[in-house]
Amino acid sequence: MKKTYIPIFFALVLSIFSCNEKSKPALVLIGTTDLHGTFFPFDLVTNQPSSNSLASVSSYLKEVREEGNKVIVLDNGDILQGQPEVYYYNYVDTVSEHLCASMLNYMEYDVATVGNHDIEAGHDVYDRLVKLYNFPLLAANAVSTSTNEPYFKPYTIIRRNGLNVAVLGLITPSVPNWLPPVLYSGMRFENMTGTARKWMEEIKKQNPDIIVGLFHSGWNDEVETPVPGNSSNAVVYNVPGFDVVFTGHDHSHMNKKVVNINGDSVLVVNAGSRAQYIARVDVFKAAGGESHSRKFNFTGELIESSGFAPDKDFLTKFSSQFQAVKDYVSRVIGNAPLEISSKESIFGPSAFVDMIHTIQLDLTGADISFAAPLSFNVSIPAGQITVGDMFKLYRFENMLYRMEMTGKEIDGFLEHSVSGWFSTMRSPDDYMLMYRTTNSGEPILSGGRLRLREPIYNFDSAAGIDYTVDVTKPHGNMIAITTFSDGRAFHPDTVYTVAINSYRGSGGGGHIRYGAGMSPETAIRRLIGSTERDLRFYFIEWIEKSGELKPVVFDNWKVIPQNYYQAALKREYRLVYGD
Repeated sequence: MKKTYIPIFFALVLSIFSCNEKSKPALVLIGTTDLHGTFFPFDLVTNQPSSNSLASVSSYLKEVREEGNKVIVLDNGDILQGQPEVYYYNYVDTVSEHLCASMLNYMEYDVATVGNHDIEAGHDVYDRLVKLYNFPLLAANAVSTSTNEPYFKPYTIIRRNGLNVAVLGLITPSVPNWLPPVLYSGMRFENMTGTARKWMEEIKKQNPDIIVGLFHSGWNDEVETPVPGNSSNAVVYNVPGFDVVFTGHDHSHMNKKVVNINGDSVLVVNAGSRAQYIARVDVFKAAGGESHSRKFNFTGELIESSGFAPDKDFLTKFSSQFQAVKDYVSRVIGNAPLEISSKESIFGPSAFVDMIHTIQLDLTGADISFAAPLSFNVSIPAGQITVGDMFKLYRFENMLYRMEMTGKEIDGFLEHSVSGWFSTMRSPDDYMLMYRTTNSGEPILSGGRLRLREPIYNFDSAAGIDYTVDVTKPHGNMIAITTFSDGRAFHPDTVYTVAINSYRGSGGGGHIRYGAGMSPETAIRRLIGSTERDLRFYFIEWIEKSGELKPVVFDNWKVIPQNYYQAALKREYRLVYGD
């Protein structure tokens, strides 16, 4: 019996061991993207714990390494905007080592691509981080205007576990459509596909084992006419050579294989945003490969970071930085006699947006202010106002422009705004706002709630003029401007000054180009002034100086007919917010 079963037992153990060895990946690629400063398991804007953060990614990464895996860690950009932690180390404490560099170096990242919101932080920030990072920052299509060479590194080759892994970085080329030129001075942004094709030839000369794309650009499936801001798909389909591509920017989740024009399979992964997911790619050695010459198979997985407790060592190491930022956002800057909520902003005039208008008009002395609600559902409670409340009021680091526009251009600007905001109603029973719809045109109910078709940060209203939005009329003919709110006449051919944030003034949302009808060159000529710092900085100063923030609704514009508006408001408010 012993002679029979002992050899069988050892053969079974050997078989299991051999199977485990065979299934162990030769390499593991771990990717994060669009973190937007979500470093700690605590949101300093809402003052609430959060279930996903870079601290949890650190725990997962430790686990993967402890399993004996050879790992390459990649970040796909947009890390320098979103939470107070990055704002503080971008602009407030510029003497200490930047928290972002400290954390990514601690976690032993190998490479990163720069994102549009990283460029938004300005030269002082990203140029400094290039020197602080223990790894290269990539963007092959961000080209120096003085040298005609990439401003950042175009690609890098990482040697791990005996393999040479080439990583090519690309950034969305639409940066100039969103940001003022001062933030990317000395750079131009070139087409992603052409740039990838050029550098693929160079990379192949290095004879790497694996070629990875690290693209801060989303996916849109329009291969023939790709959307410039999200054209990762055009690169994947049209530039053979990539084995794996990490995409980002559009905050979507993706894990699928795509066949390119050569018939080769490319694994594409996108981890979404704010550390909700971690992208993992396992690289297995395989005889013959998949459908190309490379002898590796690639499997992708999106892992929820909330399934991993925050890394205690990580939290301990960066506890003093967390406390410094917490003290900063807790600083009291004034008082609010009433609560201010963003909820009303999507249905018509609101104290939330008119507060932004008030400050913009005061800062610029302009005739008219344009502003949109930047948060779907936040509130500033009555009582003491803190620095942290300003991250609710104004989410982005936009500067404030003073521009010249004619009355006709202002009218066109507002027509463009409402064309993605309000529907044309044929009866009071129709939907007033524009929602995501099925192929048959029916609004989609998700979790019992309607989802807006367009982002609310494109819902610009105006202050300084009186006007109506007639929702019974077709798009392009909804706006009727009557007079200035102070009684002055409003003329289509007269040039007026407008206060407008830099995102919108640089072309974001298309209001300037497609609504006002200005070319980018014309818009630049119409710019007559800009703040040096972001709007949030001036909002903090303005409130500290005034001491009090009184919520006032201007009621300078309204949606008509009123019976249509009132019926839709009562019905849709409940469907949008669930209360």
